[in-house]
Amino acid sequence: MRVILNFELPIEPFNSMLRDGKAGPAIQAIMEELKPEAAYFYAPSGCRGGMMVVNIDNASQIPSIAEPLFLKFNAKIDTQVLMVPEDLAKAGLDEIGKKWG
Repeated sequence: MRVILNFELPIEPFNSMLRDGKAGPAIQAIMEELKPEAAYFYAPSGCRGGMMVVNIDNASQIPSIAEPLFLKFNAKIDTQVLMVPEDLAKAGLDEIGKKWG
């Protein structure tokens, strides 16, 4: 299942890690661990952050994708399960509509 992982990295400890040359290697290590399908970096709410799309087999794996950012950067995390058009086509919306509409 695809999950979007939105994250915000507070100014500290990121600035200190950046000055010490540790921020880049930490981000790279997290990217290598999570193997995101896509990753984008931007400045949400005036701080550093971004989003990654990662594939997991079940919800019990959410801590394994969130904790590296929590532990390394004191990040704020938001996750959402994603569907591609093929997933939506398999959802049975017509039957759901007939049953509940």
